[in-house]
Amino acid sequence: MVSQDIAQTRAEWDRIAPGYDRTNTRTQMALGAEALRRAGLSPGTRFLDVASGSGALSVPAARIGASVVAVDLSPVMLTLLQERAHREGLAIETQVMDGQALAIDDDSFDVAGSQFGVMLFPDMPRGVHELARVARRGGRVLMVSYGDPHAIDFLTFLIRGIQAVRPDFTGPPADPTPLPFQLQDPARLHRELVDAGLTEVTVSTVTEATEFQDGAELWDWVIWSNPIAPALIDGLELTSVEREAVIDRLETLIRARAGGSGPATLTNPVHIGIGTK
Repeated sequence: MVSQDIAQTRAEWDRIAPGYDRTNTRTQMALGAEALRRAGLSPGTRFLDVASGSGALSVPAARIGASVVAVDLSPVMLTLLQERAHREGLAIETQVMDGQALAIDDDSFDVAGSQFGVMLFPDMPRGVHELARVARRGGRVLMVSYGDPHAIDFLTFLIRGIQAVRPDFTGPPADPTPLPFQLQDPARLHRELVDAGLTEVTVSTVTEATEFQDGAELWDWVIWSNPIAPALIDGLELTSVEREAVIDRLETLIRARAGGSGPATLTNPVHIGIGTK
């Protein structure tokens, strides 16, 4: 039987999946390719992508020639992933599965990884342990997570945009730490990988760069990034006029960053953690 919490989480991700696929998946594939390069993925590698979304890590892995299995709690996400794979002529196996309790045998994959997925789990340490469990002896675990939220441009821009109509708004509550940022400290990510029984653990911090054409595109990207964002916005009870004012402020910020016309590049720190079983 599926628990109420799991069912609710699945419904939330199913609801935002089309928007997520249209915005976030497209922009995060370059990061996925870089993370896989660092993990040493090669043709024929048996690769498991946990909390795969619609393929920002799975699709680059399949392009390399790896044998890819993608699992996610959201069947809608996996349908969108399959559509992406089909358009490129890629073979990716998909299964609906809870990454905190994988229905997969021990030692099944050469590399087990997650990009912006396991970091969102309520029981994140359990998710990391599951990645380690299903990796073979000598195989690797790959974890990609957000760094310091204060250095994340898209979050800073969103806060400043909302302050156009809610001057006292300071962002998501910091206590408890929002799930997307529970691995913001690279030492914490390193510790979780070691605690999962992995050796030769490395954590590198890289800069992810994303281009936005205008304020409306940035608004959509953030709103569709995960279920926490729309819940945060809904809690502010913005009127339609206020939403337009927020987007107008975002447009001003985008134009200032771009130096006029053309896209603006927003950056954020990302931790790439790799360990060997």
